[in-house]
Amino acid sequence: MTDMPDSNPGAEDDMPAKQHERVFLVVVDDTPEMAAALRYAAHRARNSRGRLAMLYVIEPEDIEPWMSVGDLIREEKRQEAEESVARCSDQAAAITGKIPVVYIREGRRRDQILQLIDEEPGISILVLAASTGPEGPGPLVNHLVGKVAGKMRVPITVVPGNLSADDIEALT
Repeated sequence: MTDMPDSNPGAEDDMPAKQHERVFLVVVDDTPEMAAALRYAAHRARNSRGRLAMLYVIEPEDIEPWMSVGDLIREEKRQEAEESVARCSDQAAAITGKIPVVYIREGRRRDQILQLIDEEPGISILVLAASTGPEGPGPLVNHLVGKVAGKMRVPITVVPGNLSADDIEALT
């Protein structure tokens, strides 16, 4: 499990120093609704003179028949994570005017979210987006809002995944 401090030099130093800033944490993944969470959090951060933090979690692979294959898979997943976070960081910076704090970790997504929130006292709000599919809001939202919400030290904002950019601008 690793954070990616080299992706945003000095960002981690900024977070504890600016405890008064609201820090909106968004989980970056490949779901379609993540874009709504990112836009919402970026607009909220901008409008409250806060900061955006992004977490990308590389989920472990169950099958590693050969050590070199496992290393190659991990390297490819790390590259994908960095590319995804870079795209999202550019989008967020265009809205907020600030480079977001970036974390890339390995492990189970729900565990890493909870661990990061516990480790970083500057994180103020977790922003998630609900899936619009027939299966419900999604397993991450179900788990965090249903099973552990009462144990969280920060509020969770769940954004409908089908909100347009104009809807988000009007809400924030």
